[in-house]
Amino acid sequence: QGLLVEFGGGSVQPGGSLRLSCGGVGFAVNEYGAGWFRQAPGKEREAVSCITTYGAGTIYADSVNGRFTVSTDNAKKVIYLQMNNLKPEDTAVYYCATRNYIIKDCDTNIKYNTWGQGTQVTVSS
Repeated sequence: QGLLVEFGGGSVQPGGSLRLSCGGVGFAVNEYGAGWFRQAPGKEREAVSCITTYGAGTIYADSVNGRFTVSTDNAKKVIYLQMNNLKPEDTAVYYCATRNYIIKDCDTNIKYNTWGQGTQVTVSS
């Protein structure tokens, strides 16, 4: 399997929005499904969301449910994380991750083996 690349991070004020994108280099990540994770300084990595193959199913952490939306663009072969009503506590480096066989169900036992380089999201006034 190839590499993952995330982009779309940046700095916004509280209440603002950002859309992160995750693309595969050499493969179609939307076909496999992926998880989104984040890690803030001094904190453990946190699972944010997961989407199954071709976007058939999604789950969200309680902390982002109702504000974040994960989706696939099957024409562009990418996965998005739309983040609305951002809060300062959303500040972190965000990563997408996948594995070398398709994700049919999002559960906590998924072993991701391909990770992107991360993109910084900063929410501050």
